Amino acid sequence: MQLKDKIAVISGAGSGIGKATALLLAQEGAKIATIDHTPDESQKTVDQIHTEGGEGLVTIADISQPEQVEQAFEKISEYWGKIDIVFANAGINGVWAPLEDLTPEEWDKTLSTNLKGTFLTVKYALPYLKQQGGSIIINSSVNGTRMFSNTGATAYACSKAAQVALAKMIAVELAQYKIRVNVICPGAIDTNIDDSTTQENLEEVKIPVEFPEGQIPLTGKESAKAAQVAQVVLFLASDASSHVTGTELWVDGGQSLLQG
Repeated sequence: MQLKDKIAVISGAGSGIGKATALLLAQEGAKIATIDHTPDESQKTVDQIHTEGGEGLVTIADISQPEQVEQAFEKISEYWGKIDIVFANAGINGVWAPLEDLTPEEWDKTLSTNLKGTFLTVKYALPYLKQQGGSIIINSSVNGTRMFSNTGATAYACSKAAQVALAKMIAVELAQYKIRVNVICPGAIDTNIDDSTTQENLEEVKIPVEFPEGQIPLTGKESAKAAQVAQVVLFLASDASSHVTGTELWVDGGQSLLQG
C-alpha cells in the first residue's frame, strides 16, 4: 500500500487516464477525491472504488472557473482534513484546424481548459499541500513537447507545452515546501479524449507522414492502455519518486521520437 492514508485529488476522473489512475491509487491505499464539471461518470468511478473497499468523494467544478475550483478544494479539505496528491488531468483536444480557420474563441476554449484549468487546479491546492508537502502531477502530451507533426493541433500543442513550463517554474518555487511537481506526456492512449476533438479542413495543411510498420516503436500500431499511464502517475505520487521534481516523463512507446 504505497499511498496508505494519502488524500489524492484527480480532475477528470470519469474516464480514461483519470479513471484508471483513481482506481490504481485507491488500490494503493489513497482516498480519492474527483473534480469534474459533470458528476455522473466520476460518480461511477467513486462507486467502483467504494465497491473495492476504498474511499472516494465527488466534487463538481468547471476547472476553468476559479470560484468553482476553490470551492471544490475547500470541500475536499473539510471532508478529509488534508490533501497530499494532486493529479491535474482534465483537459480537451479542442478544435484542430489550419491557423487561418481557427477562431479566437476556439483558441481561448482550449487554452482556458487545458492551461488555465491546470493553473487553477494547482493554485487552489497549494494552501493544503503546503501544510505537509506532497506531489503534483500534470497531464500534458507528446504534442507540444516532443512531437510537432500533428498539423492543425496548434492550440492544443501550445497549451500542453505551456503546462510543462508551468511545472518547471513552480517545481523550483514550491520545493521549499517539500512539494514535488512533475509532468507526464502520453502519446496515443486508448481513451475517449478524441470525443472532445473537432477537426476542420486539415487536409489543406496536412503534411503526409507514413509509417508502414506502425507509429509506435514498442507496439507497432497498438495504443497504450490508460492503466499503463496510471502506473507512471503512481510512481510520481509515491515516495519512490521522492527526489524527482520538475521532470517530464513521456509515456508513448517511443512514438514522439519517431513522429517528432
